Amino acid sequence: QVQLVESGGGLVQAGGALKLSCTGFQTVFKINDMGWYRQTPGKERELVAEITIGGNIDYGDAVKGRFTISRDNARTTLYLQMDNLKSEDTGIYYCHAKGRAAYFAGIRDHWGQGTQVTVSS
Repeated sequence: QVQLVESGGGLVQAGGALKLSCTGFQTVFKINDMGWYRQTPGKERELVAEITIGGNIDYGDAVKGRFTISRDNARTTLYLQMDNLKSEDTGIYYCHAKGRAAYFAGIRDHWGQGTQVTVSS
């Protein structure tokens, strides 16, 4: 069973920084893409950053130049370094993996439970 667990969220002042972590990628049998999404108030869930199966890194327009995605060498943990945070970054941040949960399983989206990030202005 896939279990992705986020940590590192919290309350920070505008201009500050936070680093999110997501563990549990070893529970995904075959990973295609791994990344971070967020749900901000009044908006649909949106891409923050992802690392694709080919190793390419994509960022959402709202976070380019401020956020950095990375992973450990074993590809079991994903990170999101968030710098120069703004009040509009407030929301729930979800860890995401697209892949197979088992050898015979289909490719699907897998999500963590989310971690709250609150940026005070």
